[in-house]
Amino acid sequence: MTRRTVRIAMNGVTGRMGYRQHLLRSVLAIREQGGLDLGDGEVLWPEPVLVGRRDHALRSIAERHDLTEWSTDLDAVLADDTVDIYFDAQVTSARVEAVKKAIAAGKHIYTEKPTATDLDGALDLARLATSAGIKHGVVQDKIFLPGLLKLKRLIDGGFFGEILSVRGEFGYWVFEGDWQEPQRPSWNYRAEDGGGITVDMFPHWEYVLHELFGRVTSVQAHITTHVPQRWDEQGKPYAATADDAAYGIFELAGGAVAQINSSWTVRVNRDELVEFQVDGTHGSAVAGLRRCRVQHRSATPKPVWNPDLPATESFRDQWQEVPDNSEFDNGFKAQWELFLRHVALDEPYQWDLLAGARGVQLAELGLRSSAEGRRFDVPELTL
Repeated sequence: MTRRTVRIAMNGVTGRMGYRQHLLRSVLAIREQGGLDLGDGEVLWPEPVLVGRRDHALRSIAERHDLTEWSTDLDAVLADDTVDIYFDAQVTSARVEAVKKAIAAGKHIYTEKPTATDLDGALDLARLATSAGIKHGVVQDKIFLPGLLKLKRLIDGGFFGEILSVRGEFGYWVFEGDWQEPQRPSWNYRAEDGGGITVDMFPHWEYVLHELFGRVTSVQAHITTHVPQRWDEQGKPYAATADDAAYGIFELAGGAVAQINSSWTVRVNRDELVEFQVDGTHGSAVAGLRRCRVQHRSATPKPVWNPDLPATESFRDQWQEVPDNSEFDNGFKAQWELFLRHVALDEPYQWDLLAGARGVQLAELGLRSSAEGRRFDVPELTL
């Protein structure tokens, strides 16, 4: 077995997402399985080079996982010709400058979303990367989740007939920080630092809808800040200048309508933190992170509205569980493996910086829709 090493500069691994999902559960998990099998007796071995601003945090992570390379000097890392890929999981406001440097250095790019704070910046990155002839990809992890993979199986199998509508519910209550520690960093709630649930979640909804149901052709949104004051990591109060809830209606190519609520100010009364209900002429499904349940038209009960009588049965019990039928890997790891195969073997890969720009576009139009009280068409993007 021949081992081929690919060196990956990983910027932002001291953050929760960068560390847990990308370093620990993706890159290091690939190493733990012996590398990525490329076929013909060859294995790709990812070698992370940790990058960030805090030397002590990088050193701690490196020592914890027996890694030997870390640096607070991004320019020096990018100047190293042995580094093949640049990965970015920083805060959004720092992403564009770093990715531009990596493109100029000739590195392949893999980055978290949103790729930029505005559409012009996102398109600029896509154009620069395309002109440089490098390979580039954007994390679009939700479509690799078991629940949505099962949902795609249903779509591909024609289960729904004509798809009429999609209803999405995402979110949970993020503690304000005064009497319980918040589950998300304080910058998420400051617009000046790139925070806000719209710029965070609308890019996710763009690729989920695009991949499963069709391109988003219009958006109408109501976006608000329900909790105006929060407490930061030092326990100090601050004004929440970014939105914490976004309610969107999306028209899709083909005629279906999607309604998705995103909120960090909602208490969970559903089976999973995100759920999508899809209704079609032949059947319906409810998919979450892992589960997916269906109700075919042949098994649809006949509800009758009568508010004078109590319900005699559980509506949830009338749905059938979709079986796994296969093993599902971590969604982040699955996409990492596809991108690494794209780099190593030039296999097709569609989730590039232009796809990332579509997510930024939808967030930007959603914010504008809310501010102006209007519905906006979503033009197709080209380079």
